[in-house]
Amino acid sequence: MAKGDFGFSLESLGIQQPYSMTAEQSVLGAALLEQSAVDLMIQSLRPEMFYVRQNRAVFTEIQTLVETAQPVDVVLLVERLSFDPAFETSAAAKTYLAQLAETVPSISNLPHYIGLVKDKYIKRQLMDEAREILEQAADDIESQTMLESAEQRLYDIQEGRDTSEVQQLKYAIIDIMSHLQNLSGPNRKDYLGIPTGYKYLDKKLTGMGRSDLLILAARPGMGKTSFALNIASNVAEDNVPVVIFSLEMTREQLAGRILSSKALVDSGIFRTGVEKDSDWEDLTRMTELIGNLPLYLDDSSAITIPEMKSKIRQINRSARVAGRKKVGLVVIDYLQLMSTGRRNDNRVQELSEITRNLKIMAKDLDVPVMALSQLSRSTEKGRPDHRPVLSDLRDSGSIEQDADVVMFLYREAYYDDSPETDISAAQCIIAKNRHGETATIDLSWDGAHTRFMEVDHTR
Repeated sequence: MAKGDFGFSLESLGIQQPYSMTAEQSVLGAALLEQSAVDLMIQSLRPEMFYVRQNRAVFTEIQTLVETAQPVDVVLLVERLSFDPAFETSAAAKTYLAQLAETVPSISNLPHYIGLVKDKYIKRQLMDEAREILEQAADDIESQTMLESAEQRLYDIQEGRDTSEVQQLKYAIIDIMSHLQNLSGPNRKDYLGIPTGYKYLDKKLTGMGRSDLLILAARPGMGKTSFALNIASNVAEDNVPVVIFSLEMTREQLAGRILSSKALVDSGIFRTGVEKDSDWEDLTRMTELIGNLPLYLDDSSAITIPEMKSKIRQINRSARVAGRKKVGLVVIDYLQLMSTGRRNDNRVQELSEITRNLKIMAKDLDVPVMALSQLSRSTEKGRPDHRPVLSDLRDSGSIEQDADVVMFLYREAYYDDSPETDISAAQCIIAKNRHGETATIDLSWDGAHTRFMEVDHTR
């Protein structure tokens, strides 16, 4: 059976694409009459929400005028619409605009019209999703793939993201201009990268970009889990939810490290027990301070990427209902312990698939994903400088290819135990940065409390 060949269509069953011409025209007509209506319309709607081609063209040109700080003037609109294929002539555009201005029942009802336009758009998206499921079933796509695709598309619809596959350049330009305005506005913090809590690192990365895949790599025992937990707790303290998937350590071990670094108690007490009353006091105080942080721990040892995505979406759905922020950072510890969940004798190929899917997860969920990775033993053999380079990434060149940022942790004392070596000296080496320059950030390692601190060279 060919794709889409079911012997019937939704239209043949009497199911038509839902839209409201009256609502679409009323929204646009109100915008032509009052500036406050323009502002509300631009904030609430997008071009693809208008079903009728002429209405979509009018909205797009109004949005372009607003983004370029020009007045929403009928003369300017007619001039711009005369080049749009939705109208045959400038006279046709002028006539249609006049018709819009005459069809507004009441500007006070504008929020209702906007809600109706959005409601019809969501129903059309759901119909498209249903059609896509039918086509995948006809193509004999695996059920798990269908479920993942359907869940992602429904999540996108809930998040208000456009799920269409093709978009004309001018719509993308409008989106980027709107994003630039948001970056320059009073709420710019909501649109910037997620800060790591390390000032000099953030300056080079401009924060952790939403939809970015960040790789934090080091040799075993170098402190990469501690550094990732330091960043995760910094982000959570800024009231940004963080999810940590640990395939190696238990939730209790992770919580112990976080408590140790925050309460400044020796991490060894979680193996030997607490002997000093002051440690109990510090732990109790810190437990009260950080116990309610939006930090989620998952220690499933055989978790797959689809399962991770499902758990993150579940947290986001709960956050939406409660009026909280959605997940702002995902940490995975660590890459080489992950599996696709299918039998695969080629580990390099499997890891390539995993890193590619992690990048897709970051993009689909619009969240930075930090994946920890082991380095090969080549850093310890045959060269005087043990500082890692990109070729040291273990098992697959796809890690470097798929990652937006690659960072290495390095401590000279790891290789040199001579008395004159500073055991606290550490570095975060940014070896790849798709959005900026590479750099080396000096850090100080506090092993007893499993934490990294920045070195302030200005003092």
